[in-house]
Amino acid sequence: MAAARSETILHWCLLKFALNTYGSNAVPGLRVCLTERYDSSSVNHHLCLILMDARDKQVLRSLRLELCAELLVEGLVSQYLYQEGILTENHIQEIRSQVTNHRKTMMLLDILPTRGPKAFETFLESLQEFPWVKDKLEAKRNEITLAGPAGDEMPEISQRILKNLPTDQQLCKLARRLGPEWEHIVLHLGLTHNDIYYCKANNPYNVQSQIVNAFISWRQRFGSRATIESLCAGLKVGEVDSSVIQEMIQ
Repeated sequence: MAAARSETILHWCLLKFALNTYGSNAVPGLRVCLTERYDSSSVNHHLCLILMDARDKQVLRSLRLELCAELLVEGLVSQYLYQEGILTENHIQEIRSQVTNHRKTMMLLDILPTRGPKAFETFLESLQEFPWVKDKLEAKRNEITLAGPAGDEMPEISQRILKNLPTDQQLCKLARRLGPEWEHIVLHLGLTHNDIYYCKANNPYNVQSQIVNAFISWRQRFGSRATIESLCAGLKVGEVDSSVIQEMIQ
């Protein structure tokens, strides 16, 4: 009972954050939900309304490298997202502060999954100058939809591999495919918010290096317990697509 209530309170806090971030107009009934008593069904219903669909997050994650190579986000794309309220002025500044087009796009892809259920559709609308990219995203979304829940199943991995520690090369492969969910994953694995802060402070302009640094810190701290099996469990909590795990161990 206590655990269930704690989870509900955590969700309520997320809703409170969403109200401050998106405004009450973004999610109908959100302010009403927050002024009532903690009610798990009401909170969970509204929580679903503020999160990007898991399918859309999977699309952005699976095409991450291609998008970084093909998109220029600083012009029409980011301005349209700003106009539609998906990006804030701070987000625009964060994107502009990145030193290469590749990193600007990577920063946008890190931000989008945190900007609510309309972010993906609005992103598609912003791609007027990149129709082929829009086509790729829509095709991937349809592919994932047709595949259904089976696409999220963990791949079959031998026990011998699962008991090994992940190598630097495997962690680098993994870092290239992760977005903002990496923080949730490393927290689940046992790192702290302070650890994440230091990873970011040591690599302020390179998200991929932040992620690699975090996973290496986890491996060093937990030693023989920092196995691929433990890592896969953390990735599953972060809703990472099974293809990412398969690519990492190949």
